[in-house]
Amino acid sequence: MDLPALFRAAAPPSIPPLHSAPSPRSNYVIEKDNNIAIEGRNLNFSIKTRKGGLVPILKDCSLSIPSGQLWMLLGPNGCGKSTLLKILAGLLNPTSGTLYLKRPKSFVFQNPDHQVVMPTVEADVSFGLGKLNLTEDEVKCTVSKALDAVGMSAYMQRPVQTLSGGQKQRVAIAGALAEACKVLLLDELTTFLDETDQVGVIKAVKNSLNASDDVTALWVTHRLEELEYADGALYMENGKVVKQGDGSSIMNFIEARQSSYINRINS
Repeated sequence: MDLPALFRAAAPPSIPPLHSAPSPRSNYVIEKDNNIAIEGRNLNFSIKTRKGGLVPILKDCSLSIPSGQLWMLLGPNGCGKSTLLKILAGLLNPTSGTLYLKRPKSFVFQNPDHQVVMPTVEADVSFGLGKLNLTEDEVKCTVSKALDAVGMSAYMQRPVQTLSGGQKQRVAIAGALAEACKVLLLDELTTFLDETDQVGVIKAVKNSLNASDDVTALWVTHRLEELEYADGALYMENGKVVKQGDGSSIMNFIEARQSSYINRINS
């Protein structure tokens, strides 16, 4: 169910100060509080137009996500969800603001074909382990554990091109887990998947978190039905987080805004 751009943003949530006090010039503060995986304050990001003007995408955006949980990020098209995720992943630098983020982190793309590129499942999951100086046995053990966490152990020798879209997404997640990432950043993984693959990918993420108390996931989605799997959620409008809470409260918030909008245009 897509989320239309219905209203102007409400007041941003009240988020307590960061657990550290970085200098104004510092955009990143890493690994200070094990109870918090991601925390941003007053993040701003703008892009330049051809005429040299600035278009704000993020506007004093703040968020806080505890460790060991699956959180979802929702909002209408153009509200800044993907930009925020890319800033968290380090693919973009914020114009201003501070960001607290556990490392290592891993970004899983919406299209698994952009990420799953090796000929077999085992080869793809082990691809990033070369930098870790592991023995062959240690690599095999790490790959096996990662695939088991996402329910893909039986596919270890399977050629990648024979997998469904959902299975490829699970392989991409396994690759991130194999590298012992502490934060999974997931960009609308189920957009192009059927219902079976959709549920399979969500359960793979949940199982991964259950297998390790130290892994946190932030999942960008436009599907309201996925909120039932979330430990918490954020709702964005107009470049900032306007609501943060558990899945049911975010669902109620969105439905109330939609109902209000429909009543307004029908009155």
